[in-house]
Amino acid sequence: MKPVVQLMNRGVKEGVFPGAVLLVSKGSKIRFFQSFGTSDGLSGKTMTKESIFDLASLTKPLVTSLAVFKLIEKKQLSMEQNISTIIKQISDKRKKEITIGQLLRHTSGLAAHKEYYKKVMGFAKTVRREKMRGFLIKEPLMGKPGGNQLYSDLGFILLAWIVETICGQRIDRFINKEVYKLLGIDNLFYIDNFKKQPVLSDDLYKKIVATENCPWREKTLLAEVHDDNAWSVGGIEGHAGLFGDAFSVWQISMEIMNALRGDKTEVLDSIRTLDLLKKEKESEFRAGFDTPSKHGASSGKYFSEHSIGHLGFTGTSFWIDPVKALIIVLLSNRVHFGRGNDKIKTFRPAIHNLIVEQNL
Repeated sequence: MKPVVQLMNRGVKEGVFPGAVLLVSKGSKIRFFQSFGTSDGLSGKTMTKESIFDLASLTKPLVTSLAVFKLIEKKQLSMEQNISTIIKQISDKRKKEITIGQLLRHTSGLAAHKEYYKKVMGFAKTVRREKMRGFLIKEPLMGKPGGNQLYSDLGFILLAWIVETICGQRIDRFINKEVYKLLGIDNLFYIDNFKKQPVLSDDLYKKIVATENCPWREKTLLAEVHDDNAWSVGGIEGHAGLFGDAFSVWQISMEIMNALRGDKTEVLDSIRTLDLLKKEKESEFRAGFDTPSKHGASSGKYFSEHSIGHLGFTGTSFWIDPVKALIIVLLSNRVHFGRGNDKIKTFRPAIHNLIVEQNL
């Protein structure tokens, strides 16, 4: 345990992040759970185990992918289904051929990212999400659907639209009702920046970790999503927008791991989840989840090939190894020093390696 604490403290000292929370579990038992550094580099506010982070792209697996899983389980959707059967506004012939599975596995041919926020900011808040979806429909494909993988935010914006069209409610409300509430998870949520009344209690607000001093919003971001496209449409999207603490990320990770291991689950169908998360060919993504790279994996060198996880741009990650029954949740606000701070790229595999070597 001591070497892990030392390395985490070194991460703070060397500017990998102002602060972080690390949680490690083996089987169903939490072996390590500790906070380090500060949640705000300016005020020096101490990071705690209850600190709430902007989880960034962890939204993709922990919201959008699970929402799709639930709709598949309800037989309202299938991996082979063409998206044009749901989003009727799609007229482009090649786009009509894109399937749900291709969106989840990042083989849709859609571009990685587009700065739609620069366009939608000129519209009234009530129509911005609709306008962004309009731009997305017109976006030229970068490749053939079903071809090479290209990690795409746009694909998950489209998936959120698909989920909402089918279930008839906003994706945050659907995932909360179908997954989080049933698991007793309280601290995984979106922050609706377009809501007039306060959406957070004072106690909850105080736990939020500051992210970047945004150059174009001209302020340090606190309790509003860091991702520009998600922020521009109110903070609720399929690719980003989820906030949460380490324990809550661990809770949902445990449910996913239990499903992968065939153990008792509360909300996920083990057989269905195993089928959806099977690895195809040489792909790095399994239905919205990342897998360890062959070289330079962020999960380090010890996680098995059956592992799944994801990274978030703000400095967040979780990794699940169903073979070792190991979960590591590392949440930080590395963008607090600027989004160009990439020291976490070498730090993250190092801390994962050390945890396994110490047999926590």
